[in-house]
Amino acid sequence: MESLDKKESLKFGIMGGTFNPIHYGHLVTAEEAFNQFKLDKVIFMPSAAPPHKKDEKIISADDRYLMTVLAVASNKHFSVSSLEIERGGYSYTVDTINALKKRLAPNSKIYFITGADAILEILTWKEPHKLIDFCDFIAATRPGYNLGKFREVFSYDDWQKFKSKISFMEIPALAISSTAIRERIRKGRSVRYLLPDNVIDYISKNRLYIEGD
Repeated sequence: MESLDKKESLKFGIMGGTFNPIHYGHLVTAEEAFNQFKLDKVIFMPSAAPPHKKDEKIISADDRYLMTVLAVASNKHFSVSSLEIERGGYSYTVDTINALKKRLAPNSKIYFITGADAILEILTWKEPHKLIDFCDFIAATRPGYNLGKFREVFSYDDWQKFKSKISFMEIPALAISSTAIRERIRKGRSVRYLLPDNVIDYISKNRLYIEGD
């Protein structure tokens, strides 16, 4: 992982995800968070083994990391961390944020950027109440997303604890999904304009997501 200056207080966005593969929905979300929340940097954090996707077939962490590096290379405000990959095992957000906090200045602020649907499941994450003490959340939503889901899922007491730590951000490009991209590749359909060309080239060269490989 890149060196972080413990003397400098900054606002960091942590874009966690499997990135299987990374696409423009991820990049637009990160860019919008960077601008809306006046962040100093967005760090993309590819997971090693996501605990909520134990039954899914996921390509190697190295391939997902390299595709993410290619995707963000042209944006000086973006960087990629291999922290979770180097740690190995299941990637728990609370462990990642705790490790990052030790590398940053004490009064630096961390925002964890993820989809609203993931936030709906936050109470099933490892040590969720400790996690909300570590960071704030930016929840990306599609246009027309029903925010009433949150009051249905959270108890009154939990929602009172969490609501001040969650900010919602509408992103039209979230209609793009990694699942749909993998399916298009398997069927030999074009994925141009859904993800960066250099990522498409990497997928093609390494024959990723091809049925039977």
